Amino acid sequence: MLHLSAGIDRPSAYDADGYVELARLAEQGGLDFVTLDDSFARPGPDALAVLSRVAPATGRIGLVPTVTTTHTEPFHVQAAVATLDWISGGRAGWRLDVSVTEGEARLFGRRHAAPVDALWREAGEVADAAGRSWDSWEDGAGTRGRPAGRPIGRDRLHHADLAGGTFPVRGPSIVPRPPQGHPVRVVDATEGHPRAVAARYADVALVRAASTAHAAAVRTELRSLAERFGRDPGELRVLVSLLVDLGGGEHAAEPGHGGGGPRPTAQGPLYRGGPVDLADLMASWHGEGVADGFHLTPVEPRRDLERLVNGTVALLQHRGMFRTFYPGSTLREHLGLARPANRYARDAS
Repeated sequence: MLHLSAGIDRPSAYDADGYVELARLAEQGGLDFVTLDDSFARPGPDALAVLSRVAPATGRIGLVPTVTTTHTEPFHVQAAVATLDWISGGRAGWRLDVSVTEGEARLFGRRHAAPVDALWREAGEVADAAGRSWDSWEDGAGTRGRPAGRPIGRDRLHHADLAGGTFPVRGPSIVPRPPQGHPVRVVDATEGHPRAVAARYADVALVRAASTAHAAAVRTELRSLAERFGRDPGELRVLVSLLVDLGGGEHAAEPGHGGGGPRPTAQGPLYRGGPVDLADLMASWHGEGVADGFHLTPVEPRRDLERLVNGTVALLQHRGMFRTFYPGSTLREHLGLARPANRYARDAS
């Protein structure tokens, strides 16, 4: 079954209602999750805080903010993502990214910008630290049903004891183990540097690809790397990322945007055309086995997302390629991913 997600970015917008409206629209179409980008390099609201506002206004759709692993404390990041998972009832994800510019480094003043390869090595350490911190509480070790004043059993709390190359994390976390065990980790693996992190730690890898050959090559590499790291390659979902401009209605795709594949642009592969041709393109690529689904970022958020849901998604549902209802309540269930076992509980058994 095809997996679909959408970006709900609204440049220079700070009101909550617009983000809630877009997330609800995506949920109406049964999309797996929405993403909200973030960066220290440009002004805008904090993505994780915005989606924390969206969480109680939605009921099923996954919520995936971008949170950089550079200049941020791993302990605080994992606690914030775990909190989003709790308040959303198990629908949180985390899109890992790095901050590469000297301007971003100067905002914090603690260090200079590092090379990209070093930043992504650090991102891998942060992903590892987060997983260990989420496991530092055994399931059911929270305060629910515990008599007032009675301490949590120390045998059910664990220390991560991770001494990374740039930071140590001991733990345990201040937030009980999230409903999903581990919130879904998402990495854009288009470029070479993040691919090892995606293959080792991500549940979803995004690939900005303008051709089936490119998408297939990256997917094959990611699955091979995942197997090398001891993972089941089938547990890594690879989604092709496209910008979509659905323009004025049901017109055919412009040359180079439809059957010939999306057109490469400076911002990423762009599809410009109608909802029907977009559905045909997605069905063709998925049928060739080059991707598990698609992550679509509307050029005009409200207009294009509405046409995506009411046109493209409706057609895919009619063809039996996409769900007509959510089979579960968590993002992991939407993606067909198992809830991870707690590593410390397993080791202690």
